[in-house]
Amino acid sequence: MNILVLGSGGREHALAWKISQSPKLNQLFIAPGNPGTQQVGVNVNLSPNNFDEVAAFCLEKNIDVVVVGPEDPLVNGIHDFLVQQKGLENMYVIGPKKEAAQLEGSKDYAKEFMMRHEIPTAQYQTFTAETLAEGQAFLETLAAPYVLKADGLAAGKGVLILNDLEEAKTELKNMLVDSKFGEASSRVVIEEFLDGIEFSVFALTDGKDYIILPEAKDYKRIGEGDKGLNTGGMGAVSPVPFMDAKLWEKTENEIVKPTINGLAKDHIPFIGFVFFGLINVNGQPKVIEYNVRMGDPETEVVIPRLKSDLIEIFAQMKAGNLSKVKVEFTSEAATTVMVVSGGYPESYEKGHAISGLENVKDSIVFHAGTATKDDAIVTSGGRVMAFTSMGENKQKALEKSYQSIEKICFEGIYYRKDIGFDL
Repeated sequence: MNILVLGSGGREHALAWKISQSPKLNQLFIAPGNPGTQQVGVNVNLSPNNFDEVAAFCLEKNIDVVVVGPEDPLVNGIHDFLVQQKGLENMYVIGPKKEAAQLEGSKDYAKEFMMRHEIPTAQYQTFTAETLAEGQAFLETLAAPYVLKADGLAAGKGVLILNDLEEAKTELKNMLVDSKFGEASSRVVIEEFLDGIEFSVFALTDGKDYIILPEAKDYKRIGEGDKGLNTGGMGAVSPVPFMDAKLWEKTENEIVKPTINGLAKDHIPFIGFVFFGLINVNGQPKVIEYNVRMGDPETEVVIPRLKSDLIEIFAQMKAGNLSKVKVEFTSEAATTVMVVSGGYPESYEKGHAISGLENVKDSIVFHAGTATKDDAIVTSGGRVMAFTSMGENKQKALEKSYQSIEKICFEGIYYRKDIGFDL
């Protein structure tokens, strides 16, 4: 098969790394990719949001499967666009069509979906600039902390959790009236605060059947002990120790199945990955959010635990045989630790040379924000690289990741030394 992976981060490197191992692969392209993906396939200078160029490339290279990594092109309708092009009708796109992508593109849409299908989640109300006063009055009916979520995509930064009522009222105005998160916060979802421990579950579905991938837990805040500003993710672990058989059963029967069945009932076709951002509240899983693609950095721990051939799974999905697929995972633990640029998630410098990568032997290095300059690999993003390691338990895997990180260097390097601390 000829496969095109769209995206340029650690998630896309992990997916490309796994796809490249399949004997069923003919050619693998990554657009635009990064210096890491270049080691497993061919990078193509294309923007995932330039649908015309992506379609022309798919035609030229006889692409069989497109795997869409990031959320933007999905919410913008790339799946719908590609399969409407002459000559691409039979190409398989891993990633939902535009309407289904609203599960991630709009918090309000996702909440309405959950309420309609009785999927456990926090109680909520949605407000606009016109209903600011009602929103501020609604905040007064809640107990602290107060949860405010920009309705649209805000690159993982549109959620505020505040302990002070007056601050929450001010921030609601900042979001709705002063466009704190741009168009994304033209509507704001206010919901009750759920107290528990977060985790993530992933399903791959053809819209009818599904397979569940291993669970994971990621660490969003920049500071150790989960303090400081939110980031795109500072590390992740899989499996999650508290995920026992009872919690798995509840998660599948009360959340995963009703979600996949609800999409079918609503006549919303969904092909691709569903990310369930969950919270364990005294043994009861509840949905915090949906994503319509794999998470990052969770992909970097989930995909290395997959023993089965990913291309074979895609082929069976396309043939309508997903229910017959037996998926195998390793029992080993996987951990990933993200190294980031100094100053991230606020302003940071780019272009610092990265040295020592050739000395890393016990971890897989997934590139996230790197570039090539004068034959050297340099930093080009806030989150630079994910160091993923396998081990018989979380602790042994983490030791490998940290030992590997000590072998590399760039100016301003920072990483959390406490990933998995709360498990």
